[in-house]
Amino acid sequence: MRRLVEYIVKGLVDHPQDVEVAEIPLAESTVYEIHVAPSDLGKVIGKGGRVANAIRAVAKAVAQKDRRRVAVEIAD
Repeated sequence: MRRLVEYIVKGLVDHPQDVEVAEIPLAESTVYEIHVAPSDLGKVIGKGGRVANAIRAVAKAVAQKDRRRVAVEIAD
């Protein structure tokens, strides 16, 4: 799942070498924290959060197959 989120984000940004996705396992879910270059932050969030919500939707759809809970956060 971490690789999927990383792949999606790297395709959106101008500086893919600066993309890092941290996987934080919790008791009942997993959090994926996205770190990008400051200049790419707007591209990952998108207008009104549309791109960020789309990334979250894809991650949740994939996780649902395995009956897992995930959260995707974008770090500033």
